[in-house]
Amino acid sequence: MPNNAEIAKTTIEDFREIQEYMLLAKKENATETYAKLKKKYTSLKVLLNVLGVNLTDIDEIKE
Repeated sequence: MPNNAEIAKTTIEDFREIQEYMLLAKKENATETYAKLKKKYTSLKVLLNVLGVNLTDIDEIKE
């Protein structure tokens, strides 16, 4: 079973990846894709907050 540090590391990587896709979707005006990605973004953000990760420096979307 992974510990909190491993979960945080994986979640941070996923969070950064989702943000990259969100920025691309926004640039391409892919509103449905952006909305779907935003759901995943929100879930990851909640998990990172529960884990005590400071999102100030890594949250590029700020939603």
